[in-house]
Amino acid sequence: MAGLTLRNVAKNYADVNVIESIDLDIKDGEFVVFVGPSGCGKSTLLRMIAGLEDITGGTIAIGDTVVNEVAPAKRGVAMVFQTYALYPHMTVYKNMAFGLKQAKTPKDEIDKRVRAAAEILEISDLLERTPRALSGGQRQRVAIGRAIVREPSVFLFDEPLSNLDAALRVQTRIEIARLHQRLGTTMIYVTHDQVEAMTLADKIVVLRGGNIEQVGSPIELYETPDNMFVAQFIGSPKMNFFKAEDLTKKGQAMLKGDVDRLGIRPEHFTTTDVKSALVVATPDLVENLGENALVHCITEGGMEFIVKTTDLTKFKQGKKIGLTADKARVLGFNSTTQKRIG
Repeated sequence: MAGLTLRNVAKNYADVNVIESIDLDIKDGEFVVFVGPSGCGKSTLLRMIAGLEDITGGTIAIGDTVVNEVAPAKRGVAMVFQTYALYPHMTVYKNMAFGLKQAKTPKDEIDKRVRAAAEILEISDLLERTPRALSGGQRQRVAIGRAIVREPSVFLFDEPLSNLDAALRVQTRIEIARLHQRLGTTMIYVTHDQVEAMTLADKIVVLRGGNIEQVGSPIELYETPDNMFVAQFIGSPKMNFFKAEDLTKKGQAMLKGDVDRLGIRPEHFTTTDVKSALVVATPDLVENLGENALVHCITEGGMEFIVKTTDLTKFKQGKKIGLTADKARVLGFNSTTQKRIG
């Protein structure tokens, strides 16, 4: 196993800067998730770590070894892609064993590793099947098993769940989390899905436009986002932002100094009388999800926002309602710098 160190890592394609200048430390055994919108550079950064993309500048070290000029096969990493890339004419066993066979690993060792990986992934009864006889989730587990048998220092996952349906995504996500618990190996996982990021990661790296916006634990990013982008990207539904005209006088009193926006997450609202409210709004639309509901509201200033609640009895369509939140849950931002204040 090994940690990683990235210093001033950059990637350019002609005049286009895809990765600006990344500094990042990943500890041995950490599960780190790269998250961000499409085009933010997360997959490019992962491929640079794997050696599948040359870096334009900076250094990447795995353990104590700078790997800028080291071939992908010799970096001690194993990568799982969003496409399974299994050989259709080979059995599961042969698919998992293929890389080891190419590396001239002894047959006994190959068999030992393949069967151990199959047991971990609960696919021992599938070893003699071909990929066409497997479900999407089973195929992805075979792809993960093919990485496990290499016994890498670092696992790299590039959106491995994006081709699965919703139920399989949840199931496979849990299996990947358990796999990390069992192996304790450093894992780097790329996704655009912030729910995957929040549930899997020890540490999340939020990327935008080839730059790191914030690095921290899921709870740190949720409770103390550095800026408005992170505040809205982490959390589902996203954080609501209110300017002066959308707030009551009590809410406006919280706009002090450089703070010109209040950020409140949908789940942190409570109902109150209009006089005590931070926001007065009119419910417009309700999405009932069973255990809770998302109420789409409109402020007196015309802004639309979402309240997440378990008690719909207090929300009447077209009837004004007062909403407040614990002061500790209300965050202040500056709309010009986009930064959280205080």
